[in-house]
Amino acid sequence: MEQYQVTGMSCAACSSRVEKAVSAVPGVTSCSVSLLTNSMGVEGSASPETIIQAVADAGYGASLKKSGENKAGSTQPNYDDMLKDTETPKMKKRLIASVVLLIPLMYVSMGHMMWNWPLPSFFEGNHVAMGLVQLLFTIAIMVINQKFFVNGVKGILHKSPNMDTLVALGSGASFVYSVYALFAMTGAQVAGDGEAVMSYMHEFYFESAAMILTLITVGKMLEARSKGKTTDALKSLMKLAPKTATVIRDGKEVEVGIEQVRIGDHFVVRPGENIPVDGIVIEGTSAVNESALTGESIPVDKEKGDSVSAATLNQSGFLRCEATRVGEDTTLSQIIQMVSDAAATKAPIAKVADRVSGIFVPAVITIAVVTIIIWLLAGQSIGFALARGISVLVISCPCALGLATPVAIMVGNGMGAKHGIMFKTAVSLEETGKTDIVALDKTGTITSGEPEVTDMVPAEGYSEEKLLLAALALEQKSEHPLAHAIVRLAQEKQITCDAVGEFVAVAGNGLTGTQKGVRLTGGNRKFIESRVKIPAEIAKAADSLAEQGKTPLFFAEDEKLIGMIAVADVIKKDSYQAIQELKNMGIHVVMLTGDNERTAKAIGSQAGVDEVIAGVLPDGKEEVVRKLKEKGKVTMVGDGINDAPALTRADIGMAIGAGTDIAIDAADVVLMKSRLLDVPAAIRLSRATLRNIHENLFWAFFYNVIGIPLAAGLWYPIFGWKLNPMFGAAAMSLSSFCVVSNALRLNFFTMYDARKDKKHKNHKKQIKISDTDQNKEVKEEKEINEMKKTMEIKGMMCGHCEARVKKTLEAIEGVTEAVVSHESGTAIVTMSTEVADDVLKSAVEAQDYEVTGIHA
Repeated sequence: MEQYQVTGMSCAACSSRVEKAVSAVPGVTSCSVSLLTNSMGVEGSASPETIIQAVADAGYGASLKKSGENKAGSTQPNYDDMLKDTETPKMKKRLIASVVLLIPLMYVSMGHMMWNWPLPSFFEGNHVAMGLVQLLFTIAIMVINQKFFVNGVKGILHKSPNMDTLVALGSGASFVYSVYALFAMTGAQVAGDGEAVMSYMHEFYFESAAMILTLITVGKMLEARSKGKTTDALKSLMKLAPKTATVIRDGKEVEVGIEQVRIGDHFVVRPGENIPVDGIVIEGTSAVNESALTGESIPVDKEKGDSVSAATLNQSGFLRCEATRVGEDTTLSQIIQMVSDAAATKAPIAKVADRVSGIFVPAVITIAVVTIIIWLLAGQSIGFALARGISVLVISCPCALGLATPVAIMVGNGMGAKHGIMFKTAVSLEETGKTDIVALDKTGTITSGEPEVTDMVPAEGYSEEKLLLAALALEQKSEHPLAHAIVRLAQEKQITCDAVGEFVAVAGNGLTGTQKGVRLTGGNRKFIESRVKIPAEIAKAADSLAEQGKTPLFFAEDEKLIGMIAVADVIKKDSYQAIQELKNMGIHVVMLTGDNERTAKAIGSQAGVDEVIAGVLPDGKEEVVRKLKEKGKVTMVGDGINDAPALTRADIGMAIGAGTDIAIDAADVVLMKSRLLDVPAAIRLSRATLRNIHENLFWAFFYNVIGIPLAAGLWYPIFGWKLNPMFGAAAMSLSSFCVVSNALRLNFFTMYDARKDKKHKNHKKQIKISDTDQNKEVKEEKEINEMKKTMEIKGMMCGHCEARVKKTLEAIEGVTEAVVSHESGTAIVTMSTEVADDVLKSAVEAQDYEVTGIHA
C-alpha cells in the first residue's frame, strides 16, 4: 500500500470526493482516505504521478509520504514529519486575530444597540458610521479567515461542495445582505427618513458573518487538539525511535546517526541506553525492558544468541550486538507502519457515513434555499427568511459524520498498540468483535511449544533428586526434545553431574551408559521392562499420566528401577483463563492440532475448549476453518508456518507474536506478547470500539436531524422557537468536538476486565463440525481418489517421535497425510499417487527407526 499525505480536506465530503476521484484512476484497486490523519492509502498499479494529479483535479493537494534512505539502501522513516500538526498553529493565530477584531465589532453591534453601551461622541446619531465600522471589522475578519471562502469556492467549482462551502455561504450571505442594508440605510439617511434608518440598523448581520467564522475556527481548534490526542499512542511510539547508535568501525566505538547503521554492523548498548536497531546479542548479558513494544513490564533476560529490538531499554548489563534489521525493517517501524496503515484504511461501517456525506452538503444547501423561499412565501421579511437559511447552513455538520468512525478506530488501534495488540487494518479492528468461533492451534498457542517435566515418581527407596541425577547423567548426552526438558529442569534446580561413559542411544527406545561402575538405563516402558521389573504402582501411575497426554520415561540402575519422569508440552499459564473468558463471551472455542486423538483430548480437557479436532494437517486446518465459517465468523489463532493457510482463510487471523514471520504476515491481528489472554482482550477492545462508533454515528445523525429543522424555523409557528445564526455556528463547532471527545473515552477502557463480558448477539450454541454429514461427504469424496498403506515401525517412543516420522513421510511427493501412532507402532499413509514401498521405508529408516512391514 502506497501512503499519501492529502491537503485541503475540511470535512467528510472532501475525503469522500478524494476517494471517489482516486478510485476512478485506471489501475487503482483500492483507495481509502482518512480525514483524521489527512492521509490516503492506495493499492494498485497506477503511478504516484497519476494519483496525485487525480487528487489535484478534485481540488486538493497530495504528496507521497517521505522516508529517508540509509547507506545500506533501506529506508529510515522520517518520524519528525509523520503526523506533524501544521494546521493548529495557523488556526491559533487566525483565532487570536479574529477575536481581537470581533470584540470591538460585538461592542458596536450588540453592546451599544442592545444594552446602550457608550460610544465616542462622533457616532452619536451617526448610524451610517456605525454600519461602516462594522463593515470594516467584518471584512478584516473575513480576510483573516479567507481559507473558508477559498476552499468553499473551490468545492463549488469542482462540483464537490464541502463544509467550507456551507460556512462560506452562511457567512457570505450574512455579509452581502448587511452591505445591502447599509446602502439602503444611506439612501434613507439622505431622504431624511429616520425611522427607516433605525429599521435598517436592525437588519445588519455583520456580527453574525464575523461570529460564524470565529466560532467555526474555535471548533476547528478544539477538533484539532482532540484529534491530536487520538494519535498520542502512535506519536509516543514514534518518539521511541532512537536518533543515534554507537557502532564499531575500524575497532573503535563511533556514534553515528541511526540512518547510517547497516545490516551486519556491530553496535554496543550500555545500561540505561535504548537499543538502536534490531539485532542479535554476540557478547554480554542483560535484562531488557521491552514494554515499549510488547506492553509487558517485566524485563527479559538476554544473552549471546538472543534477539533484541529497536527502542527497547537495556537496563543492567553491557551488550554487543550485530544489526539484523534497520530502517523500516525494524520491529518498531513495522509496528508504527501497522498502526499508520490501520488509520489509513476504512472500516466497513464508515461506508454508511461516506454515502451520507457524499450527498449531505448539496442536500443542506437545497434545504437552506427552500427554507428561505418558504418563509418569504409565508410573508416574513427578507431578513427573517435569510436568517433561517443561514442558520441551516451553519448548523449542519458533515464533519461529525466523517469523524465518527476514524477517531474511534484511531483511539482503539492506539489502545491496542499500547498493550501489544496490533490491528493491521480498520476492517480487522471492527470485525474482530463480531467473532462467533475461535479456532486455536495447540502447539505454541495453547501450549508452550517446548516439552517440560510435569511429574516425578521415584521408586521405593529413592528420592526425586536421585531420580533426576540419574536421568540427567543420561539425557545430557541426548539430542531428543524430551531430553532437553530434563536438562532444563536440572539447570533450574542448579543440579549438575558427570555424564555417563559408554553411552549408547537405542533409536526409538532409550539410552544406556555407565557411571562409577553402575549401568544406567532410561527410555520408554517397553525398553525398560525388557531389563528390569516395573512395580505395579508405578505402572499404574504411568498409565494415568499417559491418559493425560504425557510421556512417561523410566530410569533404572543395574537391575533396579529408580523411578519415572513424565514429560509433556504443557499448556501456558494463561490458556485456561483465556479460553474460559472466550466461552463466557459466548464464543465457541475449537482446538486444532496434528497430534493424535488421545493426546489432543487430554490437552483440550486441561485447557477447557469446547471442541477438539485432532490429526489435522496444515491444509486440513484450512479446510476445517472453511467449514467453521459456515457456522459463524471465525477467528483463527496460530503461530507457525503451518498455520498460515488457516490464518488467511479465517475471517480474522491472529498471530502470536513469538511465531514465524510467515504467520504474522498472513494474520490480520498480531499479539506481540504471545499471551492467549490477549485474544479475549482484542475482542473486547473491538466490541468497545464498534460500540463507540455507533454512539458517534448516532450523535452525528441525531444532531443534524434535530438541529436542521430547528434552524429552518420548523418550530417557530408552534412554539415561537428560532435560532440565531451565531448559535448555529457555535453548535456546529461543538458537534465535531463532542464526537472526538467521545472517542477519547476509549482510552479509559480496561480491555483485560472480564466482569462485563456479554455474549455476542449472533452466538450459536451448536457449532461442532466434527461429525457433520457435510464433512463425511467430503471425506468419502476424497477417499475415492486416494490410496492408503499401513507401515509397521519399531523404535517410536513418544509424541515427538510420531511428529518426526509424520513430517518425514508427508515430505515425500505423493503423500497427502500420515497418521502415526507410537503406541501401536504404525503409520497409516494416504497417497494421491502411488509411492513405492522402498521410498517410504528408506525415508523412515533414515530417521533411525526400523520399518518391519508395509501393507495396503
